[in-house]
This record gives sequence, structure tokens and C-alpha cells, in this order.
Amino acid sequence: MKVAVLDIKGKETGRKADLSDDVFAIEPNEHAVYLDVKQFLAHQRQGTHKAKERGEIAGSTRKIKKQKGTGTARAGSIKSPIFRGGGRIFGPRPKDYTQKLNKNVKRLARKSALSMKSKDKAILVVEDFSFESPKTKDFMQVLKSLGLENKKSLVVLGDSNNSVYLSSRNLTRSEVVTSSEISTYKIMNANNIILCEGAVEGLIANLNK
Repeated sequence: MKVAVLDIKGKETGRKADLSDDVFAIEPNEHAVYLDVKQFLAHQRQGTHKAKERGEIAGSTRKIKKQKGTGTARAGSIKSPIFRGGGRIFGPRPKDYTQKLNKNVKRLARKSALSMKSKDKAILVVEDFSFESPKTKDFMQVLKSLGLENKKSLVVLGDSNNSVYLSSRNLTRSEVVTSSEISTYKIMNANNIILCEGAVEGLIANLNK
């Protein structure tokens, strides 16, 4: 599949990028996409939630009132969950939320996500670019030239570029990653994918291993 390469002003350069059908035109596997996105979101959870149960509360174990004759229920400890400041019944405990997913399923998921975006004509190929110094205004101008200033966009670079990354860091609707950092969640979360020309070959090579 041939796609026109644009410059940062949104005009065609006259060159064509070859997007492999094995990556950008497969029959999408929606279940693989679901599994990969589910794993990504699960891995964002720290799992450090914790509440103290009655055995972990600091306090006296003295019986706080006599057993009978008070007209109220029996109570043996101030650490009881029914009292304010007492332990919590079945409170949250630290938990590991990581999930295992085979590499082949993850590759299939990323190929499926890219194929979905390609089918929706939501992938642009732009010639490699950089900035003299990090400026959000310059990055916004690139997005505006491509007609994506009001859309969620994912910019995929061939190699890390500090000036481009820092220029995009203040924008909530845009994210910059390298071809090795791309994930199914980030692809699906963006309205448009901007592939830098130098990232195409590396991306195809990574997904065809």
C-alpha cells in the first residue's frame, strides 16, 4: 500500500511510503485488541491500596465494658470494626494486577489496530522533522498544517528526538513515541496516527519478527 509523504506544512513531497499489507491491511482481530488494551490498563494500576484490619490497629485490647447489664451489645475490644477508629472488615490489600499476554497476540493486536486506522484513513506519513529548540508553538503549527490541531494525535518517530518530545509535552491531545514504544492502547486512543518517514521501516520490522 502506497501512501503519499507530506511535509510539515501539509503538502505532498512527491515521494511515496510503502506501508506493508502484512501490518497495515490485515483482517483485524478485535479480541486481540481487547486483550492488549486490557493488559495495558491493568498495568497502570499500582495495586498499593491498603486498609488496616482489626489485628493491625494500634490500641488496647482491654475489654471496654462489662459483658452484661449495660443494655447494649457485647464489646470486647476498641479495635472492633463496629467502632469509629476500629479495623476494617475485608479491607483492600496490596495486589499485583499484571497480566500475561503472549508476544504473538500483542503483535497481532498492534497490527489489527494499525489496520483499523488505515481502513479509516487515519494514518498520515510525514517526512522526518525536528526543531532548533523545544517550542510548543512550533509543534502546534505542524498539527495545524496537517489539520489535526483539534484531534487526538499520536506522532511516531523513528528515533528519539528530544526537541519534538518536549515541544509536545504540554499538549493533552498529542503524544510522541518512537516506533519501539508504540502500543495498541495508544493507537486506539488516538484519532489520527502521524508516522514519520523514518519510523515506517522500523515499525514494520518490529511487527514482522
